[in-house]
Amino acid sequence: MVKKIDVLFYFFVSCIGMNAMAQKTSVRKHLNFDAGWKFSLGNAADPAKDFNFGIGNILSKSGETAGTATAVKFNDAGWAPVSLPHDWVVGLPFKYVKNDDIDSHGYKPVGALFPENSIGWYRKSFTVTRADSGGRIALQFDGIYRDSKVWVNGYYIGGHFSGYNGVSFDITDFVHFGQPNIVVVRADATQSEGWFYEGAGIYRHAWLNIYNNVHIKTEGGLYVNSTINGNTSQINIETTVENKAINNSDATVYSYVTDRKGKIVATGKELPLALAINESKTIKEQLTLRDPHLWSLDDPYLYRAVSIVKYGGRVCDSVNVRFGIRTFKFDSDHGFFLNGVPLKVKGVSCHQDHAGVGSALPDHLQYYRIGLLKEMGVNAYRTTHNPPTPELLDACDSLGMVVMDETRLLTSGKEYEQQFRDLILRDRNHASIFMWSIGNEEYVTQRTDIGKRIAQNQILLQQQLDPSRTSTYAANVGNTYHGVNEVIPVRGFNYNLFAIDAYHKEHPGQPVIGTEVASTVTTRSIYVKDTVHAYVPDYDVTYPSWASTAESWWKITVAREWFMGGFAWTGFDYRGEPTPYRWPNINSHFGIMDMCGFPKNVYYYYQSWWTDKDVLHIAPHWNWKGKEGQPIKVWVNTNADNVELFLNGKSLGKKDMERNGHLVWDVNYQPGKLKAIAYKKGKKLVSEVETTEPAYRVILSPSKTTLIADGGDASVVNVSLVDKKGREVPDALNLVHFEINGDAQIIGVGNGDPSSHEADQCLPGKWQRSLFGGKAQIIIKAGSKAGSVVLTATADGLKTATVEIKQVI
Repeated sequence: MVKKIDVLFYFFVSCIGMNAMAQKTSVRKHLNFDAGWKFSLGNAADPAKDFNFGIGNILSKSGETAGTATAVKFNDAGWAPVSLPHDWVVGLPFKYVKNDDIDSHGYKPVGALFPENSIGWYRKSFTVTRADSGGRIALQFDGIYRDSKVWVNGYYIGGHFSGYNGVSFDITDFVHFGQPNIVVVRADATQSEGWFYEGAGIYRHAWLNIYNNVHIKTEGGLYVNSTINGNTSQINIETTVENKAINNSDATVYSYVTDRKGKIVATGKELPLALAINESKTIKEQLTLRDPHLWSLDDPYLYRAVSIVKYGGRVCDSVNVRFGIRTFKFDSDHGFFLNGVPLKVKGVSCHQDHAGVGSALPDHLQYYRIGLLKEMGVNAYRTTHNPPTPELLDACDSLGMVVMDETRLLTSGKEYEQQFRDLILRDRNHASIFMWSIGNEEYVTQRTDIGKRIAQNQILLQQQLDPSRTSTYAANVGNTYHGVNEVIPVRGFNYNLFAIDAYHKEHPGQPVIGTEVASTVTTRSIYVKDTVHAYVPDYDVTYPSWASTAESWWKITVAREWFMGGFAWTGFDYRGEPTPYRWPNINSHFGIMDMCGFPKNVYYYYQSWWTDKDVLHIAPHWNWKGKEGQPIKVWVNTNADNVELFLNGKSLGKKDMERNGHLVWDVNYQPGKLKAIAYKKGKKLVSEVETTEPAYRVILSPSKTTLIADGGDASVVNVSLVDKKGREVPDALNLVHFEINGDAQIIGVGNGDPSSHEADQCLPGKWQRSLFGGKAQIIIKAGSKAGSVVLTATADGLKTATVEIKQVI
């Protein structure tokens, strides 16, 4: 009997395996649509400069293009060739205007005051083979900033209001098979959404999706969550199938789960599904998995769920998603638990832009940035203040980082309720997401009955679409309950930590988290206040009136078991919101790292207390020519038990390290070597900074030296200078020129200087950037051919640096 069961099981799994192979040749295709676009600016105020948009009556008849750029035969020969992701704002010069919105967006000339820079047009020719006719054809855009409109072959397909949510358009009725098609996109960035740099354009990926008329629904069609009971996990799979055929359809649906290596570990039954024309239905299955491998921060193990639809005895569609098996618990007395283990949230809030590329980040940069945060000890990421790009969540899933996924606005009108719905449907399978945020600092609404009703609506929507998680709201109020906080499951505090004890005492059953904390402002490599250049010292001492130092909020956190932890503002500097200065300052100082991801000194405070690494870091550098004999404030960040500091071999005293604190010495400057010796549980740690000689050689340090030749892979190359003894020169400001040879391109440069007005993007053959605090960065994007790419960096009077990067197919 046992043998018979084994044989039957083997036969069933084998059938699934064969069908899994069949899905590879099924009609569903997910094709990258990033290459081959043409781009031109339009004009928000002058229709003649906006390719007659607004003059020609394109709405009078279906397919009417009226002499506009929506026409198939429009001559776009003079438009610039671009590939996606593309942000047209990052390449604009900085411009001073006395206007709060321009200031908050980093003094880039875009918006209603700059109609000549606020409309972007995109065109692309593409072909769909005749073999793909008979099914559905859809265009998917992961993010267009903003208020976009789309045409295919002259026909208006639809518009999309949001600059952050993705959108998909079914274009089946408008496609020519076997011959060229033209898609046109108009993006209107005249009205901003946020108060920070937002960029503009098709700044995320685009896709061409081809699938059967009987198919798994595009928006949230496959939903996977799990529960754990002892050594068994119940995996809940919901598959929503839609029938767009011209006849009723009798289909079947079955699902299975594979491990990381592709081995099938759980299977469901093949279930019948009858669908009328234009009808959609959801099939729910529960699969059992014994001894599941849990997803965690240190071991982010991912399974894959596959749902397959059969129609007429053949596989007609299949979708697979990665997911993780883990548990979350939010306890008002004991804090947050991941997989039953208490976990203090050591988080950061982040905007989405990066030096050199603005909002149009290659996928590799998402992994690069999350990797830097993980190295610091960060375990949680808040997507402020908008839905993130999907690749950011992929990176958090893969590298082990829990995510608070935040919608754009707290409101429940048709538009923004749909935006929150779309966010949940898109992201709910991600292992990393541990809670949703329904909004941030809605000062008009958060204390009101209207705010309470809006919040209740959004919470109920979240519980309907994703009952496996909970929600919070980022409230910049203290001990205030009326309004949103009356109904929110997890109370979020933006700053105001003086009030958390009183609030917790009055509402002991409501878990509490610091949705936004710190806002310490520092400038990497600068150690004195400089109001001319708009710099603040790179010590944990300066913060706005609403904020605090890193050390103060973290000490509050560790002293309270019930306080779940918080999200420091911010992980990285970002363009816009210059604080405490304005022009010439064009980006924030809030970051624990600068816009390139170069650590500031507060990075090492967090790393000392957020990790078990051996940390011993001295600040500042020791190049202070002209300050001989003057006192220099020396900070040491460490998690050692004690530290002794030496200058040129002479002891300056030994100090015990207060837990969650830092150490300070006042040292009269003398050139030479500043050395710290520490002991951590008996282990000796040594760190030193040394006065260097003048710069001698350029050094290039790539994040990786092998690229996939797919037109989208990237490498981050950091630039520094060393003296003749190989010591990095920490105060170098030299201008460095870059040249690239091979099938790749430089797409951006930066240096982390919050007041630099140098170009982020240069003309071909003219790439350059000055160092700031001894560092700069360039980003290389792969081409499409295998071979060698050589990057050369030169600076006047210095030895040249080259680095070879291989591209492979």
